Amino acid sequence: MNAFFVFAWENLPALLDGLQYTVIIWIVAVAFGFVLGLLLAVGRVYGNTPLRWLAIGYIELIRGTPLLAQMFIVYFGLPEVGLVLSPLVAAMVAIGLNTAAYQAEYFRGGIRAIRSGQMAAARAIGMTRGQAIRSIILPQALRIALPQWSNEVILELKYTSVAFAISVPELMGQAKMIGANTFLYFQIFVVAALIYLVLVTLVTAVLDQVEKRYALRH
Repeated sequence: MNAFFVFAWENLPALLDGLQYTVIIWIVAVAFGFVLGLLLAVGRVYGNTPLRWLAIGYIELIRGTPLLAQMFIVYFGLPEVGLVLSPLVAAMVAIGLNTAAYQAEYFRGGIRAIRSGQMAAARAIGMTRGQAIRSIILPQALRIALPQWSNEVILELKYTSVAFAISVPELMGQAKMIGANTFLYFQIFVVAALIYLVLVTLVTAVLDQVEKRYALRH
């Protein structure tokens, strides 16, 4: 047991270096997914027929294919059409595009949970459709969707681990390199898993407080 703790302590700096990449990928991907997911949700509910079907097609395509395949397409496939991304950027883009589809469905559920009379009332007092969506519908929809959205945020933190497959030196990537150098794969992956556990626990605690304060349940 002492040998394990010594090993963990010796390799902790390298793992924490990788953790920085994990957090960067996570924050950028979730933020990108939030913006795109919100646009997809609004387009699916309030858009015209072509826009609605475009949103549906994107959501179903992304939800129906593996994240790892999407990441390989972004990193290995896009250079064939002249778009070359670094491993870090490719990971952020791929994970952001993936989570956008799931966030869109949570936001759509929140929008659908709002009574249709609220849109009619907003239009009756002179608000445009866009103003009503922005000022009346979305603030409530986001609060309704908050519990489900929080789960997605936590899942994406763990999903960043697939970025090691395209050589991003994030937490799992660093663990894999240390394992290759020491052949102590079990020990290093246990340490990495414990770091994920601590981080997820902290994020969950923060999101629980946000939910208690802002979540709107019907």
